[in-house]
Amino acid sequence: MTDAVLHPDSVRARKADVPVVLGADGAPVDWVKVFLGFGGMVVGQFMAMLDIQIVASSLTQIQSGIGATADEISWVQTIYLLAEVVVMPLTAYLTKMWGTRNFYVVAVIGFIITSVAVGLSSSVAMMIVFRALQGLFAGAMIPPVFATAMTVFPPERRITANVIVGLIVTLSSTIGPTLGGHLTDLLSWRWLFFINIPVGLLVIFLVGRYANFDKGDPSLSKGVDWWGLGLMTAFLLSMQFVLEEGNDEGWFDDGMILWLTVTAVLTGIAFIWRQLVYWQPIVSLAPFRDRNFSLGIVMTFVTGLSLFGGTFLMPIFLGQVRGFSSAEVGNTMLVSGLTMFLSAPIAGRIVRMMDLRISMILGFALAAWAIQLGARVTDEWGFWEFFTLQVARGLGTMVAMIAAQQMSVASLPVTMMKDASGLINLIRNVGGAIGLALLTTILSHQTAVHYMDIATAASTANAASTGLMDGLTQVMGARGAADPEGMAAKAMSAMIRREASVLSFGDAFAALALGCWVAMALAFFTRPVKVDTGRPQGGGH
Repeated sequence: MTDAVLHPDSVRARKADVPVVLGADGAPVDWVKVFLGFGGMVVGQFMAMLDIQIVASSLTQIQSGIGATADEISWVQTIYLLAEVVVMPLTAYLTKMWGTRNFYVVAVIGFIITSVAVGLSSSVAMMIVFRALQGLFAGAMIPPVFATAMTVFPPERRITANVIVGLIVTLSSTIGPTLGGHLTDLLSWRWLFFINIPVGLLVIFLVGRYANFDKGDPSLSKGVDWWGLGLMTAFLLSMQFVLEEGNDEGWFDDGMILWLTVTAVLTGIAFIWRQLVYWQPIVSLAPFRDRNFSLGIVMTFVTGLSLFGGTFLMPIFLGQVRGFSSAEVGNTMLVSGLTMFLSAPIAGRIVRMMDLRISMILGFALAAWAIQLGARVTDEWGFWEFFTLQVARGLGTMVAMIAAQQMSVASLPVTMMKDASGLINLIRNVGGAIGLALLTTILSHQTAVHYMDIATAASTANAASTGLMDGLTQVMGARGAADPEGMAAKAMSAMIRREASVLSFGDAFAALALGCWVAMALAFFTRPVKVDTGRPQGGGH
C-alpha cells in the first residue's frame, strides 16, 4: 500500500477490468486493501448518520429515563445536528494536516467514547453535553468518505464509489427508526449508543490497518486561522439554531431568534471575507471559482431539501391527518427508503451511461413530478396513494444526487477534493435544515390561511353549510349532549381545521416540487465535462 495520494493520472493499465494503479513510489496498489480501508470508512459514515435516525423513535423512553421535559429532550437531537454542521467544513483542513487515516481513527475513537458517555447519562444536562461531543466526532466522520472516493479510486470507479456513498445516506434514514425501536424494546434505550462500540472497533481496525491513503502535512498546524474558526462557529451555530427553533418561537417575533439571525448574517459575511484574505484559510472557498461546482452545490442543496423534506412531510400527514400508528407510518415510509436503496445501482448506471447534465435534468424532473403529485393530496391518501409518489421521488432523487455530486467535482483538481467534500456535505445538511424550517412554516401559516378561507365561506348563508350544521346538531342532540349546538360548532371547527391542514400539506408538496424544478433548470447552465468512466460519454469535450 502506498503512502501517497493516488492521483487519477496514475492509472497506467487495466487487466481483467481491474485497473493497475501505481503510486508515487512506483509500486502497484493492492486493491483489496483499498476496498477494506474505504469500506471501513463507509461503515463509519453509516454509523455517524444512523445515530441521528436511530434515536428518533425512542425519544419518549429516553425522556423518561433521564427525567427530561419535552423541550429538553428535543435538544438531544438538536445539539447533535448543531455539532455536526460546525465540524464538517473543518474536515478538509484537519485531514490535510494529520492525514486521512490518523484523523479518521481519532474521530471514531472519540465517537465511541462519547457514545458510551451518552448511554451512561443520568441527567439531561449530562446527555446534552456528551451528545454535542458525539455530534462533533460524527460530523468529522462523514465528509472524508466522499473525498476518499474521489481521490483514491480511478475515474472509471468513482461513480460506483459515489453510489455507495449515496446508499449510506438513504439506508441510514430507512432503517434507523426501525432499528432503534427494536433495540429499545429488546434491551433498553441505552443500547442505542452502546451498539456503536463493536461497530466502531471494526471501523478502527479496518481504517487503521488498510486506509493508508495519504500523508499529513504538520506544517499546517502553524498559522491556524483562529479568528476564522470562531466566526465560522458563531455563523453555523446561530444559523442552525434559528432554522431548528425559529418556527416554534414565532420567528422574528422572538428576540433571541431575531438577534441570532443578525449574528448569523454578520458573522457569515465576516467569515467569508476572512477566508478570502487570510493566507491559510481553514475552509478553502477556491472550489466556488468553478462554475459547475457552484451550480452543483445549489443542486446538492435541493437534493438535501428533497431527501429530508419528503421524509418529513409524509410521516406528519399520516400521523396527524390519517391517524396512522407508528408501525403503519413506518410500513408506508419504507417504500421510499427501499426504492432509493434498490435503485442505487440503476441510478449509477444511468449517470454512467449519459451526459451528467441529462442525468441531472431527468433526475430532478422525475423527483419534481413525483413530489408535485402530493399537491393533490386528500384526507383519504394512504399507502397506495403515496406509493407512486415515493417510488418516482426515490429514483429521481437518487439519480439527481449522484449526478449533482459527480458534476460538482468533475472539473476540480484532485487537490481540491477534500475541500469540496466538506462543502458538499455541509450544504446538503443545511439544505435539509432549511427545507424542514421552510416546510414547517408553510404548514403552520397555510393551515391558518385555509382555515380562515373555509370558515368564512362556511359562515355565509348557503344550503350546504347550513344543512351540515343542522345535521351535526341533530347528531349531538341524539347522543344526549347538554349543548348540541355548541358541540356541533366544535365538530364543524374540527372538520374545517382538518381540511385546512390537508390543503396546507398540498401547498408544502408544491413548494418542494418547485425547488426541484428550479434545480432542473440550473442543470442547463452547467458546462459539459468529460468524465472518464471507461467508455465515451456524450456531451463532454
